[in-house]
Amino acid sequence: MRDIGRRGLLGAGLGAVAAAGLAGCGSAGDEGMGRPGQPARGEGVAPAKRQARLIGDGSTADTGKQPNQPDKPVPLEPGQTPPQFVIFSWDGAGEIGTGLFPRFLELARNHGAGMTFFLSGLYLLPESKKSLYRPPNNPVGASDIGYLTDPHLKETLKYTRQAWADGHEIGTHFNGHFCGGSGSVADWTASQWRSEVEQAVSFVTEWRTNTGWHDADPLPFDYRKELIGGRTPCLLGQENLLPIVKELGWRYDASSPGGRQKWPGKRQGVWDLPLQGIPFPGHSFEVLSMDYNILANQSKNTTRGMPSRYPGWREQATASYLQGFRRAYETNRAPFYIGNHFEEWNGGIYMDAVEEALKGMAGKKDVRLVSFRQFVDWLDVQDPRVLDRLRGLEVGQAPPGGWNAFFKAARGVGVKVA
Repeated sequence: MRDIGRRGLLGAGLGAVAAAGLAGCGSAGDEGMGRPGQPARGEGVAPAKRQARLIGDGSTADTGKQPNQPDKPVPLEPGQTPPQFVIFSWDGAGEIGTGLFPRFLELARNHGAGMTFFLSGLYLLPESKKSLYRPPNNPVGASDIGYLTDPHLKETLKYTRQAWADGHEIGTHFNGHFCGGSGSVADWTASQWRSEVEQAVSFVTEWRTNTGWHDADPLPFDYRKELIGGRTPCLLGQENLLPIVKELGWRYDASSPGGRQKWPGKRQGVWDLPLQGIPFPGHSFEVLSMDYNILANQSKNTTRGMPSRYPGWREQATASYLQGFRRAYETNRAPFYIGNHFEEWNGGIYMDAVEEALKGMAGKKDVRLVSFRQFVDWLDVQDPRVLDRLRGLEVGQAPPGGWNAFFKAARGVGVKVA
């Protein structure tokens, strides 16, 4: 995200992050759930070629079932080890000329990964039409992230189409990204959040009207059906947002700060999937599982720190992700959420770190690299008593006696172990 100084940075450790309620934002087994398909480059059906039913002004279209999805999720078998889910997500999800969007689409394709792209609605609204945006408690057209240039807006459309065709989820990062001052999303009421959501959806579903590009290919999905979750700016304002998204039928929210590596539950009827505290090599405190928060603890108030420190910081960021992964994978198998931005902060070291981390996780037994949508699909078919049992495992706690014994010891849990 650009203009980082307008929003401020985080404290030095997880405790400071959790207290502030902030996070930076910007622009191989067979158990439980199959992996997303891995079409070679160019093999997928191009969105424009699929049978389409245009919706509204033609900005979006119903092209049928989303391709490249995992096998249908099934309940855990008796005594079965839970999969290790890892969810990589991207806040903003706009292409601003850095090539990062297509870079990570290719990485995901090469490793059979599903991801979630939290699209900022303003990234599909041209700056010439910014007066259409009426942000709560802020001037008309205001935004703490920049509007995209027309060429970058076209690129964002291109890669959003491709992301969906590749099997990824398109969520929302809302619009203007207000984190401080009197207009902060932290202070928005439920009705103001409703307005923000409605506007975010309108910018995605009416981009043809707003840009005048009536001959451009539509986005190949019905966004009102596709949208089942999001992440708020700087992880603020969730309490008043939840009643609204519950009414809208959303199934999860990824806005909580300061989560722990445990199995999730619901808040107000919505799956609560927070960024998590993970080990931070060289420190006694933990850091949130997001590139920006690692940056905040490394270079403090700048995205252009000392280049001589970049190699060490890159190694530290990579190790942090991998230690968080191993802590879950080798113990309670809690799902692992990693938040990212398409940004080249501190020489792009965080993009390199997340790529190396993904490569270090992919292909391991039981590991599932999925989107939030795919993960909650799995959660929703599990016996609630099984999930309750899993939630009882603490951070870094392996099931006593192994998974078979763990479930067998749970009388009435609903899983019969031979």
